[in-house]
Amino acid sequence: MPRSTADDAGRPSRRRLRRIGTWPAVGVTVAVLVVANLALHRWTGLWGLVTAVVVSVLLLGVLRWAGGTLADAGLDPGTLARGARWALALIGLVAVVYLIGALLPATRGLFEDRRYEAMDGGEVLLRAFVLVPVGTVLVEEIAFRGVLYGLVDRVRGAVWATAVSSVLFGLWHVLPSLHLATAKPAVNTVVGDSGLGAVLAVLGAVLFTAAAGVLFCELRRRSGSLLAPMGLHWAVNALGYLVGYLLR
Repeated sequence: MPRSTADDAGRPSRRRLRRIGTWPAVGVTVAVLVVANLALHRWTGLWGLVTAVVVSVLLLGVLRWAGGTLADAGLDPGTLARGARWALALIGLVAVVYLIGALLPATRGLFEDRRYEAMDGGEVLLRAFVLVPVGTVLVEEIAFRGVLYGLVDRVRGAVWATAVSSVLFGLWHVLPSLHLATAKPAVNTVVGDSGLGAVLAVLGAVLFTAAAGVLFCELRRRSGSLLAPMGLHWAVNALGYLVGYLLR
């Protein structure tokens, strides 16, 4: 007699997707990020935003596939208010530091960037309030301090989660930093125009962003919410655009 495809209540039976292990899930996440890094480096504007959102949702799906929850990603609704308070405080702190840096002649040059010369005010606002929060902060925080951190933390603890997340976060910035030496006069002054200088600029960017990743992970751990590193990440990038544009 053939097996019925319906349960006792008359509802069709459903096959559940077999749960994936934590380390295979980390591998899938890294593979997705490699493809996403190449795509986001090539695509800008609307396509870049769509890609960032799709990748973010896909990575949260990988976490769920591995048995993770929103809490593992730092997105537990119960922690959002606390995370928002952390985020606002960090944004205010960055704003004060940037203001002081912009006013002091010794540090004002750090904000110079030749890429601002071709931008108008509208483009800078678009970058600060749309492209940075969605195309940069959303996808990077969900990927590195959300999914990767959450997956590793479940099996190896916060130290391993911070190390894995931060190293990969540094490597994520190889492509974006390829032309850093020519775009930032302050960097060019240190490393020069040679090929070796360009390599040193990329290496410096990777090490700096890996160190920043450690800070972001610690903010995520202490606040219990992904909103805290999101706030700092947005402030460093978006306020940097605004101050750099105003000082061009």
